[in-house]
Amino acid sequence: MKIVAADVIVTSPHRNFVTLRLTTEDGLTGLGDATLNGRELAVVSYLRDHVVPLLIGRDAHRIEDTWQFLYRSAYWRRGPVTMAAIAAVDMALWDVKGKAAGMPVYQLLGGASRSGLLAYGHASGKELPELFDSVREHQEKGYQAIRVQTGVPGLKSIYGIASNATFDGNTGVRYDHEPAQRGDLPNEEDWDTRSYLRHVPTVFEAVRHEFGPELPLLHDGHHRMTPIQAARLAKSLEPYDLFWLEDCTPAENQEALRLVRQHSITPLAIGEIFNTVWDFQMIIREQLIDYVRAASTHFGGISPLKKVMDYAAQYQVRSGFHGPTDISPVGLAAQMHVGLAIHNFGIQEYMQHGARTDEVFRQSMTFTDGFLHPGDTPGLGVEMELDEAGKYPYQRAYLPYNRLADGTVHDW
Repeated sequence: MKIVAADVIVTSPHRNFVTLRLTTEDGLTGLGDATLNGRELAVVSYLRDHVVPLLIGRDAHRIEDTWQFLYRSAYWRRGPVTMAAIAAVDMALWDVKGKAAGMPVYQLLGGASRSGLLAYGHASGKELPELFDSVREHQEKGYQAIRVQTGVPGLKSIYGIASNATFDGNTGVRYDHEPAQRGDLPNEEDWDTRSYLRHVPTVFEAVRHEFGPELPLLHDGHHRMTPIQAARLAKSLEPYDLFWLEDCTPAENQEALRLVRQHSITPLAIGEIFNTVWDFQMIIREQLIDYVRAASTHFGGISPLKKVMDYAAQYQVRSGFHGPTDISPVGLAAQMHVGLAIHNFGIQEYMQHGARTDEVFRQSMTFTDGFLHPGDTPGLGVEMELDEAGKYPYQRAYLPYNRLADGTVHDW
């Protein structure tokens, strides 16, 4: 089943998405997500100039061989640009194989291990009344697990707060759903870790008092703390029984997680900026995390995502795949198929895309009573409306960055 065409499609209905569309000689098509938020065109070039010429004429059935060929033949391995490009090819080939077999991809991965995927949404607020309203809105939408992000007194605009943007580069789009603001330069935000560490425990105390002990709550530190600061936060949040604390310290310093583990029993999730299975090797083996946060889109696709979760299963580490709106519906579908098939699924992040995005990407997935399902359409269950995608050309956009009060650039 030879590949006869490979098209790289860029569209920006609410934000920029990069999609690879493969076509086989018998007319089957497959989609893959290659979106890299804020650096989209780097992946476009990698695909169009270097990968697409290698795909024409290859057997679409040979998924593992193609993955290894693209990874090893480049010599310069890893990195988000390379791995996003390989991910798109891998997803598209699984999509084609599912269509050829007449089965959804999860059936090819071993079949369903559960009836649905528990999902969590993103509630946020500058102050408690706004946060409480956001939690209730998510519960009304069916979410049974909720991430809580809060404003910090004295800081104007910080990561994860829907109403906290101090600029309007994306008119009509929630800031937490798309913080990459359209324009020529990234937006500068402010940060103070000591204020954050004092404030966050009081917020979770109030949320628990308002919503009770049963609601699973999550929180994202977004790599902004040193190891000892992360340990302090994890320990201070223990009374509030978090489902997990995410990205408590920069992921590049993996040994820092040992310090956090020594001081706290708060479950830890990490890995959304990891690009390969090798990035997880030590922290899974030493059981320094509880949840794998990898994203199929930045991790090389379905094939390595399944491999890392099979490895993690030996250590009772579960999945918590990265799923904000900079993962396209194609990338989200890929993760849902893996999550449905593996035994050690934990939870799936799910931020709902806007109406224009849903018109570009037609999906068979469902979200019912807090649970996702990719559907039983053959392949990934996503088709792209090319005419609709063509209405929304690429627009330059950058993620924000932080500066401390003294002007030092800090992790965002």
